Amino acid sequence: CYPATLIVGDIIKAFKSGQYDPAKTAVAMTQTGGQCRASSYVQLIKKALVDAGYAGVPVVAFTFGGSMGNRQPGFRVNWMKMLPIALYAVLYSDCISKFYYASAVREKQPGQVARLRDLYLEAGESLILEGRHDDLVSYIAMAANEFNRICRDAECPKVCVVGEIFLKFNPFAQKHVTDWLMARGIEIVPPLLLDFFMQSFVNRRVDEAAHLRRRSITDFAYGLAYKRIRKHIERMNRAASTFKYFTPFTDIFAEAEEARKVITLSAQFGEGWLLPAEIMSCARQGVRSVVSLQPFGCIANHIVSKGVEKKIKAFFPDMNILSLDFDSGVSDVNITNRLLLFIDNLKGGRQ
Repeated sequence: CYPATLIVGDIIKAFKSGQYDPAKTAVAMTQTGGQCRASSYVQLIKKALVDAGYAGVPVVAFTFGGSMGNRQPGFRVNWMKMLPIALYAVLYSDCISKFYYASAVREKQPGQVARLRDLYLEAGESLILEGRHDDLVSYIAMAANEFNRICRDAECPKVCVVGEIFLKFNPFAQKHVTDWLMARGIEIVPPLLLDFFMQSFVNRRVDEAAHLRRRSITDFAYGLAYKRIRKHIERMNRAASTFKYFTPFTDIFAEAEEARKVITLSAQFGEGWLLPAEIMSCARQGVRSVVSLQPFGCIANHIVSKGVEKKIKAFFPDMNILSLDFDSGVSDVNITNRLLLFIDNLKGGRQ
């Protein structure tokens, strides 16, 4: 698993840097479970720490609901306290991402947009640590106006970026593909972290309908939770709407219905049905060029992304999808050559 090798390497590198005391540090890793190779992260990280001489460092699975179990009984998370600010942290960062990528190819002066992005990310970090989610909404409203001020009006070709969660969010892992595209005046329609978590509401309902999960008394609570979360999402949509290039957060159930046209919603391992849902969502917005970033051999991306391409093109014949495979030995020249061929279609006026 390519993302696993990078993440484990980063953890060992951090300890070897001397910035962290192994006697006072724990490693926490998110886990989704299922067929994804990432379900073995905790064990892989622990083995690497032992081999590197840090056997005493505890490794905990940072999961909601404990579906993966946890062999560190002293580790507890107060989810009722954390979830509200966690939701707003995700919404805030996704909004800044939307502002940044739409503005980066339209900035009036070089460097303005990156500085403004960093300013609001640093400000947001302080508000998140203090649990001030109302202020996060206010800051997004201010950011929308400030990004408007430093943007020139221009139409730019667009590319939607989808794929495995680590690759699409980590520039180093993807060999800075998004930066390469932006340097050529191409607007990135960025991936969203919100949908990765919201898909669990769809998955639960699908699993019950397929008799893969028993219905329980908590179903009612899940329904109420979803309605409440949607209210918070709409609140952030309103705050961000003054940015002239802002596209609102959509309903995950509506995205799932689009994905159902090309794949079963029971494909829930890794990104699963969410990946084709993102491609279909971009197509509905008029963006017909997509770069799919995937670890070589990844079941959720290498297989699903390429497997649904023919069906997606049945709905959108002019869809231009470039699947890029990454592993530790991937050639920079190969990636660049494929990107150059890909953007030839954009220069011809297609998005």
